[in-house]
Amino acid sequence: QVQLVESGGGLVQAGDSLRLSCAASGYPFRTYLMAWFRQAPGKERELVAVMATGGSSDVADSVKGRFTISRDNAKNTVYLQMNSLKPEDTALYLCAMKDISTSTYEYWGQGTQVTVSS
Repeated sequence: QVQLVESGGGLVQAGDSLRLSCAASGYPFRTYLMAWFRQAPGKERELVAVMATGGSSDVADSVKGRFTISRDNAKNTVYLQMNSLKPEDTALYLCAMKDISTSTYEYWGQGTQVTVSS
């Protein structure tokens, strides 16, 4: 059974940095996408960053230049480095995973809250 466990969220001030971690286990597929989404109250869930098995990655325009996605294969962990945080980055950040051949993210973590004060 796939398990995704996020950590690293917290309360920070505008301009600060945070690094989120998502530890994955139990996935049965060889090629996959791992992604970070965020969900703010009253807003739609937003795809923030995604990384494929081969290492290619992308981030949303709203965070480009500030957020970076990376991974440690030995630890089966994906990271989201968030710099120059803004109050509008406040959200529940969720890690998700899917087989590269499917259209929807099948597996989700519980999320980690990021709150940025002005």
